[in-house]
Amino acid sequence: MKNIFILYLLLSPFVSLTQNPKIDSLNQVLRAAKEDTNKLKTLNALGDEYLIRRDFEMIPKYTGENIILANKLLSYAEKGNAVWLAAKKAQQRSFYQIGIMHYHQGNYSESIENHYKSRKISEELKDTISIGKTYINLGNIYMSQGNGPKALDNFFSGLRIMEKFDQKLDIAKAYISIGGVYSMLNTTPEARQYYHRALKIMQELGDEQGEAHIYLNLGNSSGNMGEFNESLKQYFEALRIYEKLGIKNGIATADLNIGDTYTYLGNTTEALPYLTKALYLNTEIGDKKGIAVASIYLGNVYLKLKNYALSRKYFTNGLELSKEIESLKYVMEAYVGLTAVDEQTGNWKAAFENHQLVIMHKDSLLNEESSNKMVKLQMQYEFDKKEVKTKAEQEKKDVVATQELKRQKLMRNGFMSGFTIVLLFAGVFFVQRNRIGKEKKRSEELLLNILPEEVAEELKEKGHSDAQLIDEVTVLFTDFKGFTDLSERVTPKALVADLHEYFSAFDNICETYGIEKIKTIGDAYMAAGGLPTPNTTHAKDVVKAALEMAEVIEKGKAERIAANLPYFEVRIGVHTGPVVAGIVGVKKFQYDIWGDTVNTASRMESSGEVGKVNVSENTFELLKFENDLSFEPRGKIEAKGKGKMDMYFVFKNGNSLA
Repeated sequence: MKNIFILYLLLSPFVSLTQNPKIDSLNQVLRAAKEDTNKLKTLNALGDEYLIRRDFEMIPKYTGENIILANKLLSYAEKGNAVWLAAKKAQQRSFYQIGIMHYHQGNYSESIENHYKSRKISEELKDTISIGKTYINLGNIYMSQGNGPKALDNFFSGLRIMEKFDQKLDIAKAYISIGGVYSMLNTTPEARQYYHRALKIMQELGDEQGEAHIYLNLGNSSGNMGEFNESLKQYFEALRIYEKLGIKNGIATADLNIGDTYTYLGNTTEALPYLTKALYLNTEIGDKKGIAVASIYLGNVYLKLKNYALSRKYFTNGLELSKEIESLKYVMEAYVGLTAVDEQTGNWKAAFENHQLVIMHKDSLLNEESSNKMVKLQMQYEFDKKEVKTKAEQEKKDVVATQELKRQKLMRNGFMSGFTIVLLFAGVFFVQRNRIGKEKKRSEELLLNILPEEVAEELKEKGHSDAQLIDEVTVLFTDFKGFTDLSERVTPKALVADLHEYFSAFDNICETYGIEKIKTIGDAYMAAGGLPTPNTTHAKDVVKAALEMAEVIEKGKAERIAANLPYFEVRIGVHTGPVVAGIVGVKKFQYDIWGDTVNTASRMESSGEVGKVNVSENTFELLKFENDLSFEPRGKIEAKGKGKMDMYFVFKNGNSLA
């Protein structure tokens, strides 16, 4: 059984069967509107209304006109004034609408591109909530493409923002989407946990649409657990609400899941009408993904009915659409169906070829890297939650302590007078002065612990720190192999203790070589040399540090093998190039770096081998004449998203970590 769930983009994705008189009213306003900010608002409102109604032919007309008018107004508006702000917001909303339109049409690449355009403007406007919504929408798009890790990354980024601003509905929608990722990867307990969190919020808000959405996804979870009667009950509850509200895509999705469950149970007579209705509704609203899924499910029904001609037709239609929308999951499922049809009709050559394609796509969906990245993201999110909770508890204790101190002072003041009071105040003055001095020193130490000294000084003097373009730095990434496996074999406390031990060693090595630690993400460690103050030794400093880090892990591995304990192994990648460096955020300052150099350094790590330091051609060119280092050319290696790149393993002379 391959049930689907519906993703929840943060502009109401539901389609009502009833008429919407608001559009006529807005068009009347538009016809009389002047070329000003009011017209921008009207065009945005029309774009939203047509998007809700799935009238995709009309959306480009209004968003296109809106962007042209916004550009015209921006050409003479002074930055920061009311006209400039209105024009920027109009652009932001139009790109957002175009992105959602492309998502529902199955044009995922265009959807991602327009969501990034919208987010860029949101960042310029410092519109944090809109940034959070875009993160969640991007997560849903990547989820539709079968990219679970990238989806989770965006979901958790959006969720943190929504939790910070207590956006309850958006928090619930993020929970639903995160549950969907776990559901796709058959980690049902985690999926149910997030669905129930979302359901509680939807019930508090009285959101029937949201409740129906969650019932649909809970039905999937029940089906994954083999509880098919409970699964059908939840699907029919979702269908009841969607039909009551007249929501076409909700009805279609419920029909798909009901039909697929009946197919799995062998009840093809019940399955056919639900799947046929779903195909009709998805065709009517132009939902390419829905059409693809309905076609694949109908192919399964006709396969069971031994109508191989119709089965092949539906599987082929589903395959073509799945490729068009770049949905890896459903491409694989279509190939599974075509393999079965070929086997039943004796076409063994085609069956073998399709089976090979099934294996290829399955490996892409469920590889070890995907599982590893999800564990990292979940750990990072839980660590952040714990940190927020700890901070809140400490602030509460500080308030209580302050109140107690005030009470004690009042009691002392009531019994003391004259010279005693003078002595008291003198004592308090000196104690406070000493305490302030100690706290100031502690604050200085904490600030220097999270920011480079030069950046910290700039922040104290100016109240902000300017972003800096540095022409050449060397970036290092480390990543532990077998982290997911290890996390399943040891307790969370022991796992965090091990990470702390190794990361502390890495911190000391970075300090020795004058390298700036940037951040850790789960079990990944990132550092860079040559910043914030540029220098000429950064490449050698970073490579030597990387070799020492590899030695630390190898030594720990040997000790743990001798003690018959689980052990870590590490891949390390290094690349040299330009970056932009600066502070992220206004709270919990974080010094970070951006640019293609960072991405390439990450690719050096993922393209490397356990126990070795893999460097790029840029880094090699800077160090190839160093007497104490030797290099092993690897030739051109395929790097994800980069194509083929020259790479080299680096060793201390006379030394090999292989």
